[in-house]
Amino acid sequence: MATQEFIATGRRKEAVARIRMTPGTGKIEVNGKAFEEYFPTTNLQGAVLAPLQIAKSTNAFDVLVNAHGGGPNGQAGAVRLAISRALILTDANLRASLKAEGFLTRDPRMKERKKAGQPGARKRFQFSKR
Repeated sequence: MATQEFIATGRRKEAVARIRMTPGTGKIEVNGKAFEEYFPTTNLQGAVLAPLQIAKSTNAFDVLVNAHGGGPNGQAGAVRLAISRALILTDANLRASLKAEGFLTRDPRMKERKKAGQPGARKRFQFSKR
């Protein structure tokens, strides 16, 4: 194999992001689209780029992302976790700085399931006393 490739997975809510990171020029592609096109807002773009900025390797790696499930926010969080995990594979010394920012923590918050006899997880049907 000519180039070194780092593969990692990130999850958040219902979203799953699988990435392939190779040394390159800083090109990020999500599901075949440019990452600025896939994540249009600056908040989502910032979430994806944050681990690369902390590692000071914004233009050092090309990232190919396969994201599915969930919405844009969950997918951006999943991509952030995947990139953070891949960066640790490249250089183990980055672990402390990424961990301090909270980028290595899998966010456990999930949608609560709908309960029987109710219209939603917590919502109740209208109650009539008389």
